[in-house]
Amino acid sequence: MPRIGIEVAGRAGQSQRARSGRARRGNAVVFVAMMLPVMCGFIALAVDYGFLLYIRADLQRSADHAVLAAVRDLEPSEDGSQNLSNVRAKLREFAELNAGHGISILDEDIQIGRFNPVTVYTDFEILNDGVYDTVVLTLRRDDLANSSVSLFFAKLFGNQTTDVSVTSTAVLQKAKLLTEGADILPVGIPVSVWDQQADESIWSIYGNGRIEDEAGNEIPGNWGTVNVGSDSNSTSELVDQINVGLRQEDLDSLAENGRISTNEYIDSQDQITLSGDPGFSAGIKSAVLAAHGESKLVPLFDHLEGSGGNLTFDIVGWGVVQVVNSSWNGSKTSSITVRKSYLYDGDLRPHPDLSEVENLIKNAFTSPVLVD
Repeated sequence: MPRIGIEVAGRAGQSQRARSGRARRGNAVVFVAMMLPVMCGFIALAVDYGFLLYIRADLQRSADHAVLAAVRDLEPSEDGSQNLSNVRAKLREFAELNAGHGISILDEDIQIGRFNPVTVYTDFEILNDGVYDTVVLTLRRDDLANSSVSLFFAKLFGNQTTDVSVTSTAVLQKAKLLTEGADILPVGIPVSVWDQQADESIWSIYGNGRIEDEAGNEIPGNWGTVNVGSDSNSTSELVDQINVGLRQEDLDSLAENGRISTNEYIDSQDQITLSGDPGFSAGIKSAVLAAHGESKLVPLFDHLEGSGGNLTFDIVGWGVVQVVNSSWNGSKTSSITVRKSYLYDGDLRPHPDLSEVENLIKNAFTSPVLVD
């Protein structure tokens, strides 16, 4: 009899556990049914969010490419003017190439100006004076242009569309280092003359060393050809430099003589003592004639010592001039006419600090960079 009682009790326990398991399964079904709409909602939002991230990334990539391409067109022309219409056209061209044909860019979504180096790292500001070096582009998909982005699943929750916009800013960096191939005109210009002349001003430097302004008035100071390299630079080497630019052998020679710290570049902020000759000879005529209309880097000096072929120039900086013209009729009347100018040269190396306004190659720009 006790065994029968045990068997009855066992069957009762199994029955109770079965009812409990069915209850738990029933609760799970109810829980899943309650959570399913929430889970579907999260999945829908994730799909729409991922799609919006894709749209935003595509617009940002397109804006970045457009400003990096267009900012190069800010290089000033011979008279210092800048063709902003070309910049705007280049922005639209590259935006279409990357974001698709027909993308609309509002005029007010393009800003062109000069970045303020004082606040470049704190509160980016665009100024409307001086030489422009900054391009800002906004690409948008909203009610103003290109239509808002249509969503997939968020429509179920009443969100039909959403707005997406991106902004990209590119600036031309200021040049600091002269590397191999840098376009140079190896003639020294007194830094005082450079500082006194207005932008785009024209003056002539003569074979006997004198300098005259555009009206023919003599400017105090003297100048001459500078040996940017070996002390024994011949006329043929000067011609070669004017034609092909700074050579590696010139950098090697300056480094070997301890005048620069590395043979990779000349740092425009370093003061260098270089040898040279007064005025210039007719031997460089062919190279100068070939350089008419071109922009070149010239060394600026604040002290000249010696005489004859034993001159030394204390070079304190570099500036950009355009070779406007030249005449060749003997040392007293032979002259090279230059204009205080600008140069964009992607081979120059920039100063890494955008807030720096000194210790730069004057009026020279180099590779663009994104700042926003």
